[in-house]
Amino acid sequence: MDSTVRDLGLRLHDLLRTVRLLKHRRADERPAVPAGLVGTLLQIDRLATGCHARELAARTGLDPSTVSRAVAALVTHGLVERRPDRTDKRASVLAVTPAGRAALADTYGWYGEVLDRALADWTPGEVAALNTALDRFTRDIEAVLANHETAALTNNDNLEAAR
Repeated sequence: MDSTVRDLGLRLHDLLRTVRLLKHRRADERPAVPAGLVGTLLQIDRLATGCHARELAARTGLDPSTVSRAVAALVTHGLVERRPDRTDKRASVLAVTPAGRAALADTYGWYGEVLDRALADWTPGEVAALNTALDRFTRDIEAVLANHETAALTNNDNLEAAR
C-alpha cells in the first residue's frame, strides 16, 4: 500500500470521528430525532409512498433486527407510523409523520448551518469538487464491496462444487 492510500485511510478515520461528533452534537442540540436514527428516518422519507421494513433493511444494508429496533424507536417518538398495507393484510407500510417531516427539516437546517460555517472559506468550486468526489468515492466503494461479496459467494460455490 502506498503512502497516499494510507493517508487516505487516515483521513477516512478522521472523517468518521467527525461524523460521530456531528451526530452527538446534533442529538444534544436538536433532540427531535434520537441519535443514530436520522439516516433511517431519511430513507423512509425518500419513498413517498412509504416502505416495508424488509425493503428498508435492504436499502440501508442493515440487519432486519437493527431496522426493527430503529423503526420501533421512531414510532415511539411519533416520527414514523405503521399503516396497513393494502396489498398484504399481514404487512404494514412505514411512513414519516408530519412530526417526522418537521424533525427532518429541523435536522437539515442544523446540518446546513454547521456546513455553511465549516465551508465559509471554501470557493463554490471547491465545495462542488468535494461533493462530486465524495459521490464518486461512495459509489466506487459500494461497487468494490458488492463485487467482493459476489466474489466470496462465487468462491464458496466453487469450494462446494469441488467437494
